[in-house]
Amino acid sequence: MSVSMETFARVALEDDDAHWELVCGALRRKPDMTADHNQLMNVVGVLLGAQVHGPGYVIRIDSGYLRAPGGSFYRADVAVIPRTHFESARDRSPQGIEIYDEAISLVVEVWSPSTGDYDVETKLPEYQRRGDAEIWRLHPYERTLTTWRRQADGSYSETVYREGVVEPIALPGVRINLADLFE
Repeated sequence: MSVSMETFARVALEDDDAHWELVCGALRRKPDMTADHNQLMNVVGVLLGAQVHGPGYVIRIDSGYLRAPGGSFYRADVAVIPRTHFESARDRSPQGIEIYDEAISLVVEVWSPSTGDYDVETKLPEYQRRGDAEIWRLHPYERTLTTWRRQADGSYSETVYREGVVEPIALPGVRINLADLFE
């Protein structure tokens, strides 16, 4: 049985003990994460936030939903959202859940034992269908950052980083040193 958008929004707003996604019409409870996952998610969010502060962007750490073209709603670990998209989301539903329909600058997922495959097999293709400019997967144990960057023809190029500094393509002047991430 398919869950309506209204039911999803009610569950997402009223259940203080869990985070929910709507995937192909079914509610999916996000599992609790490891300390390493949560630490890396927060570190990357803080590092990004320190560099994109100001009027241009909003940083979301495990909050807000990215709506996929097929109607699924995903909650990214970290999202860098142009402020204009934030203002639109706020205007669309002042008492509702925070939803982003437009492609955003950067989506970050952190690998965990419970969601690692799901993030790559389910969420990554949906983020690409959304047209998000860049998608990252951080792996806390392998100490890697995999990027998928949108190309002019709409395809994505994949690169794996094990060291050095990474500069997101849609965030000019932002530099993330992997040594700072994986301390």
